[in-house]
Amino acid sequence: MAGLSAAWELTRTRVGRETPRVIVLEAGNRVGGKVRSTEFCGRTVDLAGDAFLARRPEATQLCDELGLTGALVAPGTSGASLWVRGRLRMMPAGVNLGVPTKAWPMVRSGILSPAGLLRAAVDLVAPHRGEPQATGDRSVGDIVGSRLGHQVVERLVDPLIGGIHAGGVADLSAEATFPPLLTADRRPGSLVRALRRGPSPGGLAPPPDAAPAPVFWSLDGSAARLPAELASALAVQGVPVHTGVAVESLARRPVDDAGPTWRLTLAGDADAVPGTAGSSDSVRHLDVDAVVLAVPAGQAAGLLAGHAPLASSLLGDVEHSSVTVVTLSMAAGSVRSPLVGTGFLVPRTSTIGGRPALITGCTYLSRKWPGLARTEDELIRLSVGRHGDTRPDSLDDDELTAAAVAELGAVLDVAGRPRASMVTRWDGAFPQYRVGHLARTATIELAVAALPGVAVAGATYRGVGIPAVIGSGRTAARTVLRSLDGAAPARPGR
Repeated sequence: MAGLSAAWELTRTRVGRETPRVIVLEAGNRVGGKVRSTEFCGRTVDLAGDAFLARRPEATQLCDELGLTGALVAPGTSGASLWVRGRLRMMPAGVNLGVPTKAWPMVRSGILSPAGLLRAAVDLVAPHRGEPQATGDRSVGDIVGSRLGHQVVERLVDPLIGGIHAGGVADLSAEATFPPLLTADRRPGSLVRALRRGPSPGGLAPPPDAAPAPVFWSLDGSAARLPAELASALAVQGVPVHTGVAVESLARRPVDDAGPTWRLTLAGDADAVPGTAGSSDSVRHLDVDAVVLAVPAGQAAGLLAGHAPLASSLLGDVEHSSVTVVTLSMAAGSVRSPLVGTGFLVPRTSTIGGRPALITGCTYLSRKWPGLARTEDELIRLSVGRHGDTRPDSLDDDELTAAAVAELGAVLDVAGRPRASMVTRWDGAFPQYRVGHLARTATIELAVAALPGVAVAGATYRGVGIPAVIGSGRTAARTVLRSLDGAAPARPGR
């Protein structure tokens, strides 16, 4: 998505009097990266992210530019449960990324023990001096744990924020993953009160009879329609998208050469790429004025090693988590428990069947997206894997499915086996945003900015969701355009 978004931004901007000539090179056999879908039991289902945040504008703006605003669809239900203290408990109202901001719904939920509730209540009565001038980063778990206690961290914040990033909040950067938390912690007074929902953007509260705005959007058909539509729109603009073509190396051409600045060494189906040149050993080259590296951290580190060693070293140090998605078709009536909301999350400290839980969450797909509903079955998606849990790697697909289905049966009243199942593994899919992540990202971006016409983009840097990745690609495009125009680079993150 980052590379396609960068290409789209480039087609909408001129360098001097000319629109840049853009080529997209995709090493895989399809576009879209982790925004992917497939056919399952006669329906198109997403295999990773199936929605994007409505409050972030990047994805909805892109949909508008592509003429897809009318195709936006909201989930058919809302709310989620937590598997806590041996049963499913609905997430209470007033929870801000796991931080409770309303007392009575939290008490009624049963998620916290009486001792946990008392510990969280200390935040409302104990004075907190605050440090408005403080700088630097802290972990999400450190902030919430010190203010509200470990139960709020383990049973609410970690399954929500940790689940989004497939990591643990003990070392996830608050600055990168939950900036309002860091801001609220620096204010004097209660953290809970500081995080309570304020007026809508613009300072005006919505009318009392207004329907609640959707939290998430997807597209009619699947979220993976977005990269497909974007690739088609690029083709209309004359931008070729070549799949099966990898970039093996990036070389600086001689400074005194009046031609393009960079030479890419290509592998794969490079003969189909216009403008390539060969050599005696049949290696194909492509000379370009600028390049956006919309690739995972490890690949970016290798490509930049000889040009920006500091950026390369920092990129090489980024840790990643793997996740697996198990999609199931359960016969109608076989799930006898009520399916309330969009699904449930499983905290890392919870047990299922007396053992540490393997599954991290469950989505009731055909309840969340009514377009997937059929009378003959329920579509359910189980998520497995988080940072530090290597158990999924030791199981083959059949073993993993069996273990995940057994845990589902321990949480819900399930009769019989799935009608069909599908396992999708995403190895190294989630970069881990450790404390100080944004400072490291700024250092990487500054080091890369010293290279003429080069920028980096993707989930490694400033957000893992679809809107953030789209924004990353478009920002990288503007960065290389400024370089081609001879303008000074913008501050990192702009």
